[in-house]
Amino acid sequence: MSAKIVVMGSLNMDLIGRTPHIPAPGETVLGSHFSTVAGGKGANQAVAAARLGAQVTMVGCVGGDDYGRQLLAGLQADGVDTQFVRVAADAHTGVALITVDDVGENSIVVISGANWQLTQADVAAAETAIAEADMLMLQLESPLEVVAYAAEVAARHGVPVLLNPAPARPLPAALLANITTLIPNESEAALLAGCTVDDMAVAVRTAGVETAVRRLRQQGVATVILTMGSRGAYLHSGDVSLMVSAFPVQAVDTTAAGDAFVAGVAVAMGEGRPLPEAVRFAAAVGALAATQYGAQPSLPTRTAVQQILNSSALDPPGEF
Repeated sequence: MSAKIVVMGSLNMDLIGRTPHIPAPGETVLGSHFSTVAGGKGANQAVAAARLGAQVTMVGCVGGDDYGRQLLAGLQADGVDTQFVRVAADAHTGVALITVDDVGENSIVVISGANWQLTQADVAAAETAIAEADMLMLQLESPLEVVAYAAEVAARHGVPVLLNPAPARPLPAALLANITTLIPNESEAALLAGCTVDDMAVAVRTAGVETAVRRLRQQGVATVILTMGSRGAYLHSGDVSLMVSAFPVQAVDTTAAGDAFVAGVAVAMGEGRPLPEAVRFAAAVGALAATQYGAQPSLPTRTAVQQILNSSALDPPGEF
């Protein structure tokens, strides 16, 4: 049975430039290619979950412009329910200015536009859909008070809440208390745990990352999954502490790999899979997304993910 997932979050049009390397401050470089691609962390996660077989409903806001119309059409083409995506006629649709270098690393500037007009009323309009969902997925490209309200609504109905805390910012305790699963990267985890990125990196190398992650769980989060790029992901939930290896792939663009990973976790958990299996499934989804250019165009199908899982010789997850 497919998972029912509600995603509340951003919808952006990504304006992508390819360059040999990401410019340093004050540097101008000549790019090789430009493209306009559907993106936004919320929409990326919604499309990723839909391509993995979930029934997905999107809650968000776009402007009354061509970008907004294109983003809505793209979501609908992937089977995402867009009835709760409001069109703000007086706003421009969010955009992301993305530079991608020759090894697949990226630099991103987000201009929120209509995403910042999302309100608690928009969430309230979708309350029935949230109450009937297996999972509510959230990120931080929307107003924080709206994110907190959505988590509160889901918690009130006993619906698990997954938060991808990106872009990184301090979060109120009341919000974290309503989060079931938190999926940060190292810099986001460092900010939330009150340490530096360097300290977090040292903790990972010395097997002390559990201490930092425990600080997050002490704020009420039941499960923390720390993503570490090519080094894999660290899962901590209850008595379970383990590393899940990354799938070795040739990355060309990591723009939506994190969103793909998060969606993979949500879909697998919504289907009732054990957490270690869910994280391994998500690792395959994220790895495949990194092998293609663009945000939503890179998001893999369930068939492609199953193929890499079936062919992989990676060791199963191990205790940390």
